[in-house]
Amino acid sequence: MTAHPTDTATRRPGLAAQLLALLVLLAIPVGVGFLGSALTSEQVDGWYAQADVAPWNPPNWVFGPVWTVLYLMMGLAAWLVWRERAAPGRSRALSLFAVQLVLNGLWTPIFFGAYPLWGSAALWLAFAVIVAMIAAVGLTVQAFRRVHGLASVLLLPYLVWILYASTLNLYIAVMN
Repeated sequence: MTAHPTDTATRRPGLAAQLLALLVLLAIPVGVGFLGSALTSEQVDGWYAQADVAPWNPPNWVFGPVWTVLYLMMGLAAWLVWRERAAPGRSRALSLFAVQLVLNGLWTPIFFGAYPLWGSAALWLAFAVIVAMIAAVGLTVQAFRRVHGLASVLLLPYLVWILYASTLNLYIAVMN
């Protein structure tokens, strides 16, 4: 029996392809976070340690575990959407995911790394980036919801965290 041409386009990928995609889609956001952290660790211990931070700013040790969990949830969400090959809006959803991930990757080097060069202008630019990131993540949540409901739910803690992070960024921009 011959498969209809659209059958392969609508079927989910095989198990090996799904596992490989899961590993890749988990590794990409974690890699973005690791790269940002590695490039800016000196500034975290430098100017940021002396900065006037918000009273609601958590201890620095909180950020690593929180971001790691959020990056893993982001990767899992992207994988759930990636698996839905025939879903309308899948390509748009994954494109929006890529946009927000680029913005996420830009924020850390701008906020931490550019401050010694640009001063408070870097903090305001980082604030603009995080506001754009909030919008992009909001759009990604909506797009993911149309493809896979759980995928959108997995992004909600990330959206809440970056809303919170934006308040920390704004406070530091105003006060430093």
